Amino acid sequence: MKLIHLIADYGANDPAFAEVSQRLLSHLPAAQIRCLSVPPFSTLATGFWIAQLGLNPGPSDRLIYHNCAPRHDNPAARADNEGEGLTYAVLPNGVCVVGVWAGYTLSFIKDIAQSIHAVEVSRGGSQFRSRDVFPPAAAAIARGEKDLLGEAIAPERIPNLPSNRVVWVDGYGNLKTTIAADALQLSPMAKVTVRVGDVVSDAVFSDGSFDVPEGTLAFAPGSSGWSAGGKTVRWMELFLRGGNAWQRFGKPRLDREVSYQVQC
Repeated sequence: MKLIHLIADYGANDPAFAEVSQRLLSHLPAAQIRCLSVPPFSTLATGFWIAQLGLNPGPSDRLIYHNCAPRHDNPAARADNEGEGLTYAVLPNGVCVVGVWAGYTLSFIKDIAQSIHAVEVSRGGSQFRSRDVFPPAAAAIARGEKDLLGEAIAPERIPNLPSNRVVWVDGYGNLKTTIAADALQLSPMAKVTVRVGDVVSDAVFSDGSFDVPEGTLAFAPGSSGWSAGGKTVRWMELFLRGGNAWQRFGKPRLDREVSYQVQC
């Protein structure tokens, strides 16, 4: 029984998830589908969750099917609803990733994946390609069929991951960032000034979020990250113990820049 993570920007509880799930199950009837909604057009969040769900422990028989297609690759009018093309990647643990290559969707895994290929399937034909066009190809790949695989996509063709950005806001208001924990050279409990967008706040650097008193904003390695290729990555978070960091910083949207400076 295959686990399918369906990651898309349809919107929380959008019936589009039900429609796509139904279409996938028509090709893979024994699968179990778990849906994850990312904000509209947020290829950064999509790429983050591809890596977080794909590279961490889970069932070996796993497929990540993602669709976040802003159609920003060509600003001209689109004939036949054409958009960005479909891709296939296989991660070091054997997890398969199938979805549209747009923006940063492949940026987190581009140097980790064993291979990344284009998938030879129509780039048009429907406004709702993730339901009407792509599921048969995704299912074929999930079954181990490789007839639709096209050219290899070199990592250098894929955009680099943008550093110092808000990549996710969890249900507690913690801000997950694209700042790697091992990039910081700070002493525990060092006082720092953090800016997210246009809002500035004092914070304390911590190697564990709950090491700070209630009401204190912590800048600490968070719960997100993975191990792959002999390297372990953990991402920094902003955590307001007893409060909500997202609200503290004025409810920033994803992709907002994050900067920090050690206080003298």
